[in-house]
Amino acid sequence: MNYNELIQLYFERSNAMQQYWNLYVIIVGGVLAFSSLRKQPAAITTALVCILFALFAYKNLDAMKDTTAQRFATIEAIKQFDSAGATVPVSKQVRDLIEPTLTPATFGSVKATHIISDLLTIIALCAMELRRRRLKASPSMP
Repeated sequence: MNYNELIQLYFERSNAMQQYWNLYVIIVGGVLAFSSLRKQPAAITTALVCILFALFAYKNLDAMKDTTAQRFATIEAIKQFDSAGATVPVSKQVRDLIEPTLTPATFGSVKATHIISDLLTIIALCAMELRRRRLKASPSMP
């Protein structure tokens, strides 16, 4: 692999990470929209949605873990790349400009953000269910 291919690989993995976050946001929005449109309380439906969301979130976070590891491995390969033996040498000036900007989030920060968002989503789902129950239990106004 040459330096250019390593840089492309890094950004491909960065794009993959962004796609996992985009999918996550779309699913969270869809789940919350689905729950907000329901009028009647249904504890079983809410529980199923919470479980299914948790399973999705777990697998999504697992994919993000793999992608984060790939990004860090690619950065390490970029930093260790020996341009002396390359057919097209990379100038030190180019490397000094590009390499300091390759700073992906650590998996710890990705995991913390994901889990906090997961918990807040499940809390919101449960809160909407409790609100539907309170509204159904309260006497209707004439």
